[in-house]
Amino acid sequence: MEASPKRQWPMLRPPSPRVFVSNQTPPDREMPTFMTAARHPSAPEWYREALAVPRSEETIEVDGCPIHYLAWGERGRPGLLFVHGGGAHAHWWTHVAARYSRLFRVAAIDLSGHGDSGRRTRYSLEQWTDEVMAVASDSGMNEKPVVVGHSMGGFVTIATSARHPDALAGAVVCDSPVSAPDPEVDAHRMGQAFGKPRSYPSREEAIARFRTVPPQPHYLDYVLADVAWHSLTQDDEGGWRWKFDHHAFSAFEENPRVAARPYLPKVTCRLALLASEFGLVDGQVGRYMYNLMGRVNPVIPIPLAGHHLMLDQPLLLVTALNALLADWYHSKPLTRP
Repeated sequence: MEASPKRQWPMLRPPSPRVFVSNQTPPDREMPTFMTAARHPSAPEWYREALAVPRSEETIEVDGCPIHYLAWGERGRPGLLFVHGGGAHAHWWTHVAARYSRLFRVAAIDLSGHGDSGRRTRYSLEQWTDEVMAVASDSGMNEKPVVVGHSMGGFVTIATSARHPDALAGAVVCDSPVSAPDPEVDAHRMGQAFGKPRSYPSREEAIARFRTVPPQPHYLDYVLADVAWHSLTQDDEGGWRWKFDHHAFSAFEENPRVAARPYLPKVTCRLALLASEFGLVDGQVGRYMYNLMGRVNPVIPIPLAGHHLMLDQPLLLVTALNALLADWYHSKPLTRP
């Protein structure tokens, strides 16, 4: 494909350098704002290195609600912004996002009603897109960022791309099934799938009950251990509850899979759809979305992956992101006929 002379983005090299993992700071480095050690004894070296990459925790107010996000890498670099799914949080992305810290300014957002962000009386897909753009601006990303969204976060990513067509360099949607209206799937049932709010007497008991929605047959135990740990907060009575607001699913009046449908044909920036082999974007849904996108954006199968691909096939996900970013940084996009 023809090279694009307008962008001066970095060449992608293996983005997982060995990092300093010690309790003492070497003299030529400042103490990082925040670092995390893996909680599972079987965690491999690449994963431990990713969690040890220094990051900061930031907060910005968006329409009266504090929005929390994690950030890696230096300000002023090209931007890469990760958006979690429904009921999830920024730490679902930590082991993936951190690998890009040497090349990018990276952020992972907690949407309102999730993680360590505040709650709202009402939620909307459009409001979440405003939060994404606010984090992109506040975090100090240079040029237009690439936004990566998973599941519900993919719907947010699609809507962000359509509502801010000149603000993004590209979008990657991870197993987010946009489809025609289906009376069998609605926001009420989606909320029910996460159960009723409750408090657990100990963090350990709550972690033992941690489940994903939808479930899948395979997870990496060491990833799940950290994701579950960051999913909990202590309440005023000393018990432990899940951080997300069960009312957040009111953002979807009917079928969540339909919410992003009006936006998908309006996306003009680069967009790629990653379809997990054992996920929600099957062949029929993939073809439907491909046609809605004007048949100019790729649908890329991720082998062996379940819907939550960062929990079972994170390195395949990283490989797909690397290939897309390398291509996008050195080529011109296809245009709709």
